Amino acid sequence: MALPPYDPNFTIAFGREGFETEDDQEHDASESATVVAAELISSTRLALKLDSERTEYSSRYLLDNAASRSNLTVKKCLEFAIKNGIPKAEDWPLLGSMVKKPPPSYKPDLVFTKGDVFETKDLDQVRELMKYHPVGAKLHVFSPHIELQQDAIYCASSGEPARYVGLRDGVIVGVEKFKGKSMAKVKLWYKKKFVFVKVALSRMFFDESRGIGPTLLLVDFCVPLLSIN
Repeated sequence: MALPPYDPNFTIAFGREGFETEDDQEHDASESATVVAAELISSTRLALKLDSERTEYSSRYLLDNAASRSNLTVKKCLEFAIKNGIPKAEDWPLLGSMVKKPPPSYKPDLVFTKGDVFETKDLDQVRELMKYHPVGAKLHVFSPHIELQQDAIYCASSGEPARYVGLRDGVIVGVEKFKGKSMAKVKLWYKKKFVFVKVALSRMFFDESRGIGPTLLLVDFCVPLLSIN
């Protein structure tokens, strides 16, 4: 299967009887939230010059210590890190390693940052925030489109057969224009690794059977508003 050519005039895809579902049993929503939150902290601190060089912060620390692990979101992880601090990745076991959580007596050096967490559904606000640092978001993911897009533009389904995977966490790292339409470059956490996806910001989809939409492909924008003072 090949993706159809990008059509800048195509706006919305309808799931007339509902898109089929692809069950990704390896996906861990809490793990995803911690990875993307740590990535947002690293990239935002660098963009604001709070760090002189890119510093990786510990997603595993958030997974081990943030409250309500079974229901973690990027917002909750960011709020926890701002309130309680977060260590560098080198000072805590890596995510996915077999090393157990350190005992309570182990106190890693924590990095604290003043700030707040801002959520919005307004794309214009996202464009304004992108002038200063990356923005967190969720992407509606369809297969096999997400695997086949490679250097093409991810538009979800244009009517061809597709399986709906669900929402996945990512970071919008840039916005550009192509054929007069806006594209977001997204660093997406998918299949337990980061992949880069160019997402059409003008494309929408609607699936009545799931109660979805009409909606943009990117939703639930989340930003750590960190203080430089």
